[in-house]
Amino acid sequence: MKIKITLILLLLTATATFTRAQQFKFGTYNLRNANGGDSTAGNGWGQRYPWITKLMLFEDVDIFGTQEGKHHQLVNMADSMPGYKWLGIGRDDGKQAGEYSAIFYKSDKFKVLKTGNFWMSTVTDKPNKGWDAALPRICTWAQFREIKTGFTFYFFNLHMDHIGVVARRESARLVLAKIKQMAGTMPTILTGDFNVDQTSDSYAVINNSGLLKDSYVLSPIKLAPSDTFNEFNANTAGDKRIDHIFVTKQFKVKRYGILTNTYHGRTPSDHYPVVAVMDVIK
Repeated sequence: MKIKITLILLLLTATATFTRAQQFKFGTYNLRNANGGDSTAGNGWGQRYPWITKLMLFEDVDIFGTQEGKHHQLVNMADSMPGYKWLGIGRDDGKQAGEYSAIFYKSDKFKVLKTGNFWMSTVTDKPNKGWDAALPRICTWAQFREIKTGFTFYFFNLHMDHIGVVARRESARLVLAKIKQMAGTMPTILTGDFNVDQTSDSYAVINNSGLLKDSYVLSPIKLAPSDTFNEFNANTAGDKRIDHIFVTKQFKVKRYGILTNTYHGRTPSDHYPVVAVMDVIK
């Protein structure tokens, strides 16, 4: 009897450990590009980024997509975030020029199997503007394997255009096509600043696709006290979500949050980070 009880306890412990290993916290965070105007207004990158990195470290986010960060901003963050590495290229030249749609990940927890980038345009393999977009827009992606369990999945991160209505709609269709082409039926997460809220047609293209669903919609527990875009105003309110985390059916979303943390009454960026905690569905 004692042997049976011991074996049952060991099995329960192993099961609990495996279950914990199969829960992830993913996020998206528009960092706001570093510029002199923000410094004049008291929102310079040098004073903001330590709070950005402290927040993400405290929240213990496994993988998160970023938008607007330029090369030196991403280097600053990586230097302040031990245990994390990042992927991505500049949208202006495919190297280090311009804004990135970078992906940060825990390097001791995940192995990168593949990674790449494409421009949201009819020409996807080199820097250019698509449709009626005002600026070049890029999507960075990676195939990850969780080292402990071998669980393999894809993560896509993007920043859609702020002007082009056609560009946003066509970019949504392009991203879906790329996910189907590259990931197939594998578990996939899509994060980003989509520059439109949940009432837009480009949002609907993705959320009603049958492939991906908004983690906000799926989550039984929601913390969403504000718009995700705050314009450096800590007193914003509303329910407009332009920063989204979409997931495929292999994930069960448990909690969703727009993190409205401030420092000395200031917001670390002009967007709030969005995070979602989810389990892998067996």
